[in-house]
Amino acid sequence: MPAVTLTPAGPFSLASGIRFLEGFGPSNHHPAADGILRLAFPADDGTSVVSAAVRQEVRADGGTGTVRADFTVHPGTPDAAKSVKAVNAEAAARQAVRAQLARVLSLDVDATGFTGLATDPVVAGLMADYPGLRPVCFHSPYEAAAWAIIGNRIRMTQAAAIKARIAHQHGHRVHIAGRTLHAFPTPTVLRTLTHVPGLTDIKIQRLHALAEAALDGTLDAPHLRALPADYALAELRALPGIGPFSAELILIRGAGHPDVFPRHEPRVHKSIATAYGLRAPSTDDVTPLARIADRWKPYRSWVAFLLRVHAQDTPRPGPTCHGSPPPS
Repeated sequence: MPAVTLTPAGPFSLASGIRFLEGFGPSNHHPAADGILRLAFPADDGTSVVSAAVRQEVRADGGTGTVRADFTVHPGTPDAAKSVKAVNAEAAARQAVRAQLARVLSLDVDATGFTGLATDPVVAGLMADYPGLRPVCFHSPYEAAAWAIIGNRIRMTQAAAIKARIAHQHGHRVHIAGRTLHAFPTPTVLRTLTHVPGLTDIKIQRLHALAEAALDGTLDAPHLRALPADYALAELRALPGIGPFSAELILIRGAGHPDVFPRHEPRVHKSIATAYGLRAPSTDDVTPLARIADRWKPYRSWVAFLLRVHAQDTPRPGPTCHGSPPPS
């Protein structure tokens, strides 16, 4: 089985990422006790599926270990398989898988400067609570967009069940490291579905449109991250059924953009206000919160992610973080 290795630049803990996925509904993740992250997902090419078993080296000195992923690429069609053999594209496939896995685990970002944000006591507390945790992203902007459509105006548990059922009934089944997983359908498959229990006709139509957008490159992660964030968000909002909240989800957690302040994420706003001892934020003006987030550059998405995780882990009435705001 081919493999790729990823060397984290800065702190990273795969174990922390696995623990996060245990409570992340869209992932439908059922962890094993062996420390292996098993993944199955549509590849960025829109037709094939990747299965991978991801492990992190345990270093005796306690340093950040190298990440290794043993993987298999499952071509979407016999013609695709012949094409791969014809052009001897094994090296290209390995490079593509490596890039996608790095993005999913936020290992495509140099985090050597992230610990420098610990001069902010709030951020320092989050780092202490979640050592080595980086955002674990959707497998692609396409899957993030599909989740946004499926989950619109229904409960997360209901949406997660529908997404899992779609994967079981229409996705590629793979065996990886002793377990069976079902990948979410590729765009070429998703655009053929005409009936999905639990989804309205308009949602199915929107999923078809997203599948076409994925195939024509509109949802290409490198393309979205190369654009100024406002431009990328505007492109995403032009897609059927994608509003401001969903556009940010796709860019931040689908394309893995590390430095976007989520202006339409009320739970994050509440977490920031609570952590920094501010009054409840106004939904009409998040400028004061955005100013605080500017201190987190170039990792605004990452700190917002940690605040969201902290809020979920903290019993109500609300999250409390460490320290007080740093001087401006």
